[in-house]
Order: sequence, then structure tokens, then C-alpha cells
Amino acid sequence: MANGNDKTWVSGFKADFQRILVDEWSPFLGAMLLLLIIVSLMVSGTFWGVFGGVKFWGDWINNLIGLGPLLGIPPELDGFLSHRMSLMNLLLVLGAFTAALFSQQFAPNLPPKQEYLWAALGGSMMGVGAALAGGCTTGGFFNPVLHSSPAGWAMWLGLLSGSALGVKLLLWTLENIEWGTEPPPSLIVPPAIKKFYPWVGLMLLVAILLWATRWYGSGNEQLAIRALILLAGFGIGFVMHRSRLCFARAFREPFVTAEGDMTKAVILALAIGVPIAALLFEKKIIDPYVAIPPTFWIGSLLGGFIFGIGMIFAGGCASGGLWRMGEGHFKLWVAMFFFAWIGSVASALFKKFNITAIDESNLETYEMTRVGFQAFLPEMIGGWGGALLVAAGFLLLWYALVRFNESTNKFTLF
Repeated sequence: MANGNDKTWVSGFKADFQRILVDEWSPFLGAMLLLLIIVSLMVSGTFWGVFGGVKFWGDWINNLIGLGPLLGIPPELDGFLSHRMSLMNLLLVLGAFTAALFSQQFAPNLPPKQEYLWAALGGSMMGVGAALAGGCTTGGFFNPVLHSSPAGWAMWLGLLSGSALGVKLLLWTLENIEWGTEPPPSLIVPPAIKKFYPWVGLMLLVAILLWATRWYGSGNEQLAIRALILLAGFGIGFVMHRSRLCFARAFREPFVTAEGDMTKAVILALAIGVPIAALLFEKKIIDPYVAIPPTFWIGSLLGGFIFGIGMIFAGGCASGGLWRMGEGHFKLWVAMFFFAWIGSVASALFKKFNITAIDESNLETYEMTRVGFQAFLPEMIGGWGGALLVAAGFLLLWYALVRFNESTNKFTLF
């Protein structure tokens, strides 16, 4: 009887492990967990960002190749673990890598030669678009919408139109360009190695927890904040990998397959998150302007359009690209390199020519640039009632369009 009970316990443990760490999570669960992490950051007085850390990597690249002085990039930069968004991005990759190990899904993925070209093109366009919009799908769209800024909705419109055009252009290349489409031989990880993946993942998880505990208990306030950022970045990467959560898919899939679950998951996260964030702003727990770029409406719309085309060719957005890097996709490593490098170049040039530079003579409550300003809806339309109604209206419109397309395929481009 004892042996039978032992076997039942083991089989039950394996079933739970399979359900939690191997089987794919629902995108709705992923969106809710992502929102929980983002709100936790906001309660602590900070926010989730991606492009700032990626651009920081690009600044390092430009300094290494000698372009830094020409672009006006400071010669002395923070370390990769000292820069807040860089740390969060690195841990996002590590979190996705750990999740891929637990599920035994990590594997070096070599795309056809043509895909490297599309990765470079897409990553470069993402860099230009993010520099104009003041952020990627995270900092230019999701966070501003969460922070009740119309800049997020302007980028949303740009992302939608850019994604539609990007899908059409990509379809044209598939029909007319044959060079480099032959896939290379697959790099197969032997099963004998894969069986150790979960144990390596467990060791990484324990190491991250010990690292965060050491920083949090150091008595240094700055390190304590970084401990939270470390855990948040790791958690975001883990959650996004397990649920395959990707903003690029939310904008792309309705045009490709008419499948709308990923889009509806993002809509649900915003529908719940916007009023929660409004409460935090009302209680003055966090300043809403910290995550509102001064790009409404020109920079947000144009940047979103360029970014939308780019993420179709790159095969993912900024956060989606990072977690796919952790899964072993070489194309996304190339895309993120060009995203970082060209994002740094574009940001420096836009500032050099006073396109996105802050207007120091502006005496209003918001910052202003040539491509827009920091737009905060409650101040623009006189209160939270109208601001929440605007957000609800846009979310209902987006949901209606996605639901209609699921039933009719009217927007599908294939």
C-alpha cells in the first residue's frame, strides 16, 4: 500500500509540473499575471519599460565602434546591471530562458538566410519608431494607455496601420523573393541533455531568489529597489514565455489568421489596469507623467506606424523579442541587436536636431517636443470620469473589431 501511495504522489507531482511548467498557459492568464507585476511596480513607485534598456545597449555599441562622440552619447555609461531598464530586460531574457528550460522548449533556432535580412530591417525600423514614439509597444503604447495618456492610443492607431501594411509587404516578399528561403539544418538538442533542462532551470530560479534576497537585505535603498526590478523582470519573462504573450501577435494575428485571443487578452489587461492605475494616481502613489512620453500625437502615430511595420518583419515586438531570445531564436537576437543599435542612433539624431529634445522654455505642467507633448487625459478633459470613458470606448471599439473579424475574416489579408 505504501509503495502504491508513493507512486500516486509522484504521478500527481508530475501532473502538476506538466500543467504548470510544461503545458502552455492561456494568454488571458498571462495578461493578468503581467498586469499584477506591473501594478506591483507602480505601487513601489516605478514602472515597466523596455526601450530605455535596449537603447542603453545601443549606446554601448555606438561607443564601442566610435560613433558615440559624433552622436553626443556620454563616454561613461552605467553598467548593464546598474541601469534600471537594462537590468529588467536582462532578467526578462533570463526568466524566459528558465521557463524554456522547465518546459524543455529551449533550442537553438536557425532561420533561413532571408530571415536575418528581415530581422535587421525590422529591428532597425523598430528602433526608429520607438525613438519617435518615446517607447516601444510597452513604453509607447501599453504604459501610456495604462497611464491615461492619448499618446498610447495614437501609437495604437499607428501600430494597427503599420502591422496591416507590414503583413502585406511580408506576403509580397514570400511570393516574389526566393533568395535565402531554404531553411538550414535543424540544431537538435539530444534528449539526454534535455532531460537535465528542468534541473538547470531550478538552479537558475534559486540563484535569482538568492540574488534578490541579498540585494533587498543589503540595507542599501537603491539595491532594495533593484531587487524588486530584478524579480519583476524575471517574472515578466517567465510569464510571457509560458503564455506566449506578445504585443506583436496582438496586432498581427487578426490580419493573418483572424485569431483574436491574444488581442482580447491585452484588451482585458488594460480594461482592468486602467482604473487600478487611476486609483494609484489619485492616491499620489506614483506620478502618471513618469511613463508618458512627450510625443502626442505626431511622434506616437508616426512612430507606431514605423514600429508596426518593423515588428512584422522582425517577428516580434520589444518584449516579445526578448523572451524569444531566451527561447533560443537566433533571428530575434539579430533583430534586437539592430533595434538597440539603430534605436540609439535614431534617438541621438532626433535629439541632436531638436526633434524629440525637451523644450526647456516650456512653462506648462507637461514636457513638449516638436513631435508632441505629455498628454494626460484627466487634465485635458477635466477629470477622471471622461478619461475612463475614453479608455473604455477605445477598448470596446478594439474588442468589437477583433470579435467581428473572428466571425467574418473581413480584415484577414491572406
